[in-house]
Amino acid sequence: MVTEQQIFDHLKTVLIDTFEIEESLIKPEARFYEDLDIDSIDAVDLIVKLQPMIGDKKISPADFKQVRTIADLTAVLAKLLNDPNP
Repeated sequence: MVTEQQIFDHLKTVLIDTFEIEESLIKPEARFYEDLDIDSIDAVDLIVKLQPMIGDKKISPADFKQVRTIADLTAVLAKLLNDPNP
Protein backbone atom coordinates (compact mmCIF):
# COMPACT_ATOMS: atom_id res chain seq x y z
CA MET A 1 0.00 0.00 0.00
CA VAL A 2 1.43 3.32 -1.09
CA THR A 3 0.29 6.38 0.83
CA GLU A 4 -0.63 9.69 -0.76
CA GLN A 5 2.18 11.29 1.26
CA GLN A 6 4.74 8.92 -0.29
CA ILE A 7 3.39 9.72 -3.74
CA PHE A 8 3.44 13.46 -3.04
CA ASP A 9 7.04 13.25 -1.80
CA HIS A 10 8.07 11.37 -4.96
CA LEU A 11 6.23 13.88 -7.17
CA LYS A 12 7.97 16.74 -5.38
CA THR A 13 11.38 15.18 -6.05
CA VAL A 14 10.57 14.64 -9.74
CA LEU A 15 9.27 18.20 -10.15
CA ILE A 16 12.36 19.69 -8.51
CA ASP A 17 14.88 17.45 -10.30
CA THR A 18 13.28 17.44 -13.76
CA PHE A 19 11.65 20.86 -14.05
CA GLU A 20 13.71 22.83 -11.52
CA ILE A 21 10.58 24.03 -9.76
CA GLU A 22 11.09 25.89 -6.50
CA GLU A 23 10.23 23.55 -3.62
CA SER A 24 8.10 26.20 -1.90
CA LEU A 25 5.72 26.21 -4.92
CA ILE A 26 5.05 22.47 -4.70
CA LYS A 27 1.88 22.15 -2.62
CA PRO A 28 -1.12 19.84 -3.05
CA GLU A 29 -3.27 22.72 -4.30
CA ALA A 30 -0.68 23.91 -6.86
CA ARG A 31 -2.06 23.84 -10.39
CA PHE A 32 0.30 22.36 -12.95
CA TYR A 33 -0.23 24.87 -15.76
CA GLU A 34 -1.08 28.06 -13.90
CA ASP A 35 1.19 27.75 -10.85
CA LEU A 36 4.04 25.50 -11.99
CA ASP A 37 4.19 26.31 -15.70
CA ILE A 38 3.90 22.62 -16.65
CA ASP A 39 2.45 22.46 -20.17
CA SER A 40 1.18 19.42 -22.07
CA ILE A 41 4.66 18.49 -23.33
CA ASP A 42 6.02 18.73 -19.78
CA ALA A 43 3.11 16.61 -18.57
CA VAL A 44 4.19 13.82 -20.91
CA ASP A 45 7.74 14.10 -19.55
CA LEU A 46 6.34 13.96 -16.02
CA ILE A 47 4.46 10.73 -16.77
CA VAL A 48 7.63 9.23 -18.28
CA LYS A 49 9.55 10.15 -15.11
CA LEU A 50 6.80 8.53 -12.97
CA GLN A 51 6.84 5.29 -14.98
CA PRO A 52 9.38 3.54 -12.71
CA MET A 53 7.04 4.17 -9.77
CA ILE A 54 3.89 2.91 -11.51
CA GLY A 55 5.53 0.03 -13.38
CA ASP A 56 3.35 -1.73 -15.96
CA LYS A 57 0.19 0.10 -14.91
CA LYS A 58 -1.11 2.90 -17.09
CA ILE A 59 -2.91 6.09 -16.16
CA SER A 60 -6.11 6.17 -18.17
CA PRO A 61 -6.54 9.18 -20.46
CA ALA A 62 -9.88 9.90 -18.76
CA ASP A 63 -8.24 10.04 -15.33
CA PHE A 64 -5.33 12.13 -16.57
CA LYS A 65 -7.68 14.57 -18.28
CA GLN A 66 -9.16 15.41 -14.86
CA VAL A 67 -5.76 16.25 -13.32
CA ARG A 68 -5.34 19.94 -12.64
CA THR A 69 -3.42 20.04 -9.35
CA ILE A 70 -0.72 18.05 -7.59
CA ALA A 71 -3.43 16.70 -5.26
CA ASP A 72 -5.41 15.47 -8.29
CA LEU A 73 -2.41 13.59 -9.66
CA THR A 74 -1.58 12.20 -6.23
CA ALA A 75 -5.12 10.83 -5.90
CA VAL A 76 -5.05 9.27 -9.40
CA LEU A 77 -1.68 7.63 -8.69
CA ALA A 78 -2.82 6.36 -5.27
CA LYS A 79 -5.90 4.78 -6.86
CA LEU A 80 -3.77 3.21 -9.59
CA LEU A 81 -0.99 1.95 -7.31
CA ASN A 82 -3.31 0.57 -4.66
CA ASP A 83 -5.65 -1.18 -7.10
CA PRO A 84 -5.16 -4.93 -6.61
CA ASN A 85 -6.00 -5.62 -10.25
CA PRO A 86 -3.06 -5.37 -12.65
